[in-house]
Amino acid sequence: MICPKYLSVGLESAFTRIQRERMTDVPLLNPALEVQALGFRVWENYCLGVLITPWFMNLMLLPLDGDVWAELPSGTKINQSFPSGTYEFILGEEEGIGRYQMCSLFSPVFEFQNQEAAVATAEAVMEGLMDAANRDVVSTREREIRKIWHGAEAATAAVAEANGESVNRPSLEERIQKPISRRDLLRGAFLGDKD
Repeated sequence: MICPKYLSVGLESAFTRIQRERMTDVPLLNPALEVQALGFRVWENYCLGVLITPWFMNLMLLPLDGDVWAELPSGTKINQSFPSGTYEFILGEEEGIGRYQMCSLFSPVFEFQNQEAAVATAEAVMEGLMDAANRDVVSTREREIRKIWHGAEAATAAVAEANGESVNRPSLEERIQKPISRRDLLRGAFLGDKD
């Protein structure tokens, strides 16, 4: 089911106003992009879609009716579960649209050469989000991302080495020969530490 058009129109209007009034001369803007809300559909009594702006691309979750998050302060982190996994959203509020939840996909958005590339990415995100086959490769949970980004295993090995302990690491050749999962491929686990 498609969400009421007024929700995405309101979102575009509010963030176009933000761009005009608050983002003027901010160096984080990609001049090749414009504000666009797309792919909004009803999901578990909310409207879910992607908002593209010249400074970010976010998943957006809007209530169908009223302020369902009235008791929560802005900035509250809320985990939402989708077929592809659990994602961390942050509660926000903006004049003209009220409260919403957002999950950052890209910020800033300089990697997009034009609006068409941003739209294609947003459409792929919406499709991938609802595909359970992506469950083992996608996560926007902050703690897990930090662990992967900073290499929890590498950090453990570094602490052990700093304490004078011996760390048994396979050679690069051995790591290349070992089959890896999609998750490990995405986190660069096959590289390990540099030899």
